[in-house]
Amino acid sequence: MVRIKAGEVDRDNSVDKVEQILQGAMQEFLQHGYAGTSMDRVAVAAGVSKATVYSHFQDKEGLFKVLLEQLASKKNNSIFGTEPIEGEPVAILHQVATKALEQMLNDKEHSAFMRVLIGESGRFPELAQICVRAMIKPVTETLTQYLTAPELKIPDPEATARILIGALVHFHITQNVMHGEDIIPMESDRLIDALTHLIYKCAD
Repeated sequence: MVRIKAGEVDRDNSVDKVEQILQGAMQEFLQHGYAGTSMDRVAVAAGVSKATVYSHFQDKEGLFKVLLEQLASKKNNSIFGTEPIEGEPVAILHQVATKALEQMLNDKEHSAFMRVLIGESGRFPELAQICVRAMIKPVTETLTQYLTAPELKIPDPEATARILIGALVHFHITQNVMHGEDIIPMESDRLIDALTHLIYKCAD
């Protein structure tokens, strides 16, 4: 018979509680925005006591930061994996761009969360900075490192990485976040093919 130690049970329960709180927080942030969400609301949505919320998160900003960091980590691992990027450059770039854009376009929760973040960034600039640090900076650094490969002969890998990310994010914002897909329609494959062509044409 396998005996489970009390400490292991406590850790498991703690992880479950954190996940409950994060799910409740996401629900509240999407429905009420950052300003309209309180730790009381999060506790009710998560089905836990207010004391339990505060035992894991010091304040609302800390909770929002952890939620954003968790989302960013899942997205980045899904797009890039956990190992260094390797493979034929054109195919790899096309694959990474396709994965990133598919996730942005198909994840309705992500689109809704970005609307909240952009809408609240004027009053709470620190929230936008959390997004830049947790989501945009790691992606930029990973792509920059890949584009630095000597065989690619790219003069400015970091600027090129920003151009690539900027084009994908702009497409996502105009098509999904701002509901412009019927106004300026375009297939995502066209954008990715054009980006791949531009980057490697310049590298020739």
